[in-house]
Amino acid sequence: MDEEGQPIQPQDESCWATLPDVCLHRIFWWLGDKDRSRAALVCRKWNQMMYSADLWRYRTITFTGRPSRVHASEFVSALWYVKKFGRYLEHLEIKLLHPYNTVLTKKFQVTMQSLLSCLGKRNNRLKSLSMQHLELDRLVWRNSIRNLLMKSLSSFLKKMGKHLDYFSLKGARLTVGQGCHILNSLSYSRKESVVSELNLEDFFSHHLAVYSSPQFNKTMATFHSLESLSLNYNCISDELLENLCENNAGTLWTMNIKCHSHDPHEQVIWGMSWAKLARYATNLRVNFFFEQVMEYERLARILLQEIPIRSISLRNCSFSDPDWSMRPTLTDLLPTFRHTLQKLTFEFNNKNESLDKELHRLILSCRKLFYFKIWAFLDVKFVEQILQSQEEGRCALRTLKVRAPPGWVPWGSGKGIQAPGRAGVQPQCSCSGVKVRSEAGHGGDGRLTSLSIGN
Repeated sequence: MDEEGQPIQPQDESCWATLPDVCLHRIFWWLGDKDRSRAALVCRKWNQMMYSADLWRYRTITFTGRPSRVHASEFVSALWYVKKFGRYLEHLEIKLLHPYNTVLTKKFQVTMQSLLSCLGKRNNRLKSLSMQHLELDRLVWRNSIRNLLMKSLSSFLKKMGKHLDYFSLKGARLTVGQGCHILNSLSYSRKESVVSELNLEDFFSHHLAVYSSPQFNKTMATFHSLESLSLNYNCISDELLENLCENNAGTLWTMNIKCHSHDPHEQVIWGMSWAKLARYATNLRVNFFFEQVMEYERLARILLQEIPIRSISLRNCSFSDPDWSMRPTLTDLLPTFRHTLQKLTFEFNNKNESLDKELHRLILSCRKLFYFKIWAFLDVKFVEQILQSQEEGRCALRTLKVRAPPGWVPWGSGKGIQAPGRAGVQPQCSCSGVKVRSEAGHGGDGRLTSLSIGN
């Protein structure tokens, strides 16, 4: 009590009681679900903050796919969240990591059935939905379980498809019929879909020649507002490019195309089809990602000069055919895109040939190239030449990343990358405001494994 007989409020309590809403909101933002629930019991103000819509707009639900008591509550907490805060949800990402057996896939299917049903009833503001790496062609998914999951997802998309801007089933690995059924659900309430970003990378199972399916091309014709489209090259056909040109030319900005050696990619695409799409979709930029597809003949059939290519990634570190050569790709094919290329990523085994000169010429010819990452056998002089070219203004590189592959050969044998100086020393230098930072490799031998160049 003070001199006037009034109760004295503890200093700590008054401090927390007068905490501004913006600070309190930030505190709740960093808390997990359990801590938020406990904090909501403190007082009425904190309880009201618990139900602030901003706290629950984004959600990533991860199911580990392994039997464990620690992870047993994953399914329960997912349903708890949707029932309590699902009405605020705008962006939902669901991940299933490596399902272990059919019991877990069944449990996941039952949980998703309840989750999607509840969300469909309570939510009318969902803008993006992502369910990644389901791998539904694996044996742990029985036909009955898979069909029930697809039925639940299809019913949900029929209700919510009119609100979605972004949809991803990356890694679902469905049949053509199953995949088209899911995609058609997005346009159920209308005759066309309003999705602007669609990710169909590994959406279909490997070995499927999706490009020859009239059903797939008919389904893709329902999309009229695409800004970004990601898919595998086994989906590309003249018919698909024609559909994109007719229905999405005014909006399409980005195409991400993955080409894997396991996917059929023997189809013939006419250059005029790409040229027409590029002519009408004036802002289009195409990014190619090649996995274990390195032969020049295959690449030349896919990388047509009419394609407005922004970036190319070639990855196959284990490829070691002594008759294979990367040189024609570097000297004859890639310079075709020197006016549009901005990013290049290489990971390959070139222990049978030196490519320093070819790589240097390629970088100099691509005047818009600002990002270059390579994992290969190189001479340290290659890096010095790139730095010198950048200093002289002959290349536009802002980022250069170099890494020696497994089996690196020490300096003096003619191959490999090794930093000058004593073992364990990380050299640093600067070149006209360009700073180079090197990181020593395993064992502290001082060899150069990573460089970053920034203005």
